[in-house]
Parts: sequence; structure tokens; C-alpha cells
Amino acid sequence: MSDHKTGGLTRREFTTLAATAAAAAAFGVFSPNQAHAQGAPVFPIPALPYPEDALEPVISAKTLSFHYGKHTKAYYDNMNKALEGKPSAGLTLEKVFMDTAKDAAAMGLFNNSAQAWNHTFYFAGLKKDGGGTPSGKLGDAIKAGFGGFEEFKKAFIEAATTQFGSGWAWLVDDGGTLKVAKTPNAMNPMVNNQKPLFTVDVWEHAYYLDYQNRRADYVKDVLEKLTNWDFVAKNLG
Repeated sequence: MSDHKTGGLTRREFTTLAATAAAAAAFGVFSPNQAHAQGAPVFPIPALPYPEDALEPVISAKTLSFHYGKHTKAYYDNMNKALEGKPSAGLTLEKVFMDTAKDAAAMGLFNNSAQAWNHTFYFAGLKKDGGGTPSGKLGDAIKAGFGGFEEFKKAFIEAATTQFGSGWAWLVDDGGTLKVAKTPNAMNPMVNNQKPLFTVDVWEHAYYLDYQNRRADYVKDVLEKLTNWDFVAKNLG
């Protein structure tokens, strides 16, 4: 694929960004507030798509309350504070973190904007009574990429448990092939030209109240009981 620039991004980066944004927007997340009132945040934190107790017993209401109401809110608040007084017409959350991803002087803004995106994407990928085995185009793509659904689960859990320290495990579309990826801290696969389809947060605040050090059990339970495969399928397109 050509690496011609489109608005500061290579064509591949732009295509990945646009496709992921379009899929996520279908679920009511990541929509930029292009005409916000003076003093209002550029990116208000989106509402959770379910009650705080909806994901129990896998993720407790207490964990979700802290994870969303404290950690995620702080990322949005810090990002919006950093954006105060800057032009925001037409700005998207994806553009904020992609533009700052390789700028050492803007690392604070990158960390907070990427974490705001990552967390919102994570919450959108979960639902009450989720899990099961995906079918259709997504099921076929998983079989083609991994050999089967069980092989995918094994690879995903391995990535999640071998991510040293804080970070994320992802199912991504990498040039038409589904792969598992892991990223540290706030990093997002789009920075590496991969299209995110699904993620599980493996920062300790995501699971420690419920699972303590049993990260593998948490990830397995999310895959088997909470994953919103309709969301993942929409992202695949």
C-alpha cells in the first residue's frame, strides 16, 4: 500500500483510523463534540452502555464503578484540560492520540487521550450474557487467522498474561489477517497500522478487586461470558 500522506498520516494509517472510527461510531462512542459550549469539555466521557452491575459476577459493580468513574474519567478530564484553548472543530479522539503518539513532548496528552480511547473501546466490547463462539464472517476470519476459536482464545490469553506490567491485549486486523497483539501502558495498535477489533484491559485496576493476581482467569471469563461479538463483527466490517 502506498505511504502517501493524508492529513499528516500515511494512507494506510488514515484508512485504519477511518475504518475503526466508523465502526465505533455505530455504537455511539468516540463521536467528537464539534460545537461544544465555551468551557465545556471537547470530549465528554461517554455513558456506559449498561448498568454498573450488568457484568457481574465476572466484573463487579465496585470494580466497574472505580474503573469507569475514577480511572477512565481521570483520563478524559486530563485530556480535556490539556486541550483547553486549542482549536477543536472537527477534532476526533483518534486524531488526538495519533498526532501525539510519536511526539515525546506531548506524551502526557498521548497517554490520556489513548487511554480514554482504549477504555471506551474496552467497555463497548463487553455486554451482559456475552461470550460464546462468533459465527459468520468473523468466525471464518478467526478460523483463518488462528486455526479455530479455541486456538484464538489460547493465543489471546497468552498475550494478555505475558504483557509485563500494565497494558492491553487486542484482537486486530493486520492487513486483512486477524492477529492477537499486546501493547504496554496506553499504546494502541493503530499506531502500528493495525485495526483494533476488540480489547481486554490488563491493567490491575481492571481486575484486581475481583481476581487479585489471577489475570488469566479474568481474561478467560471475559472472553467466555462478556465479549460482545456483535461489536467485534461490526469493527471487522
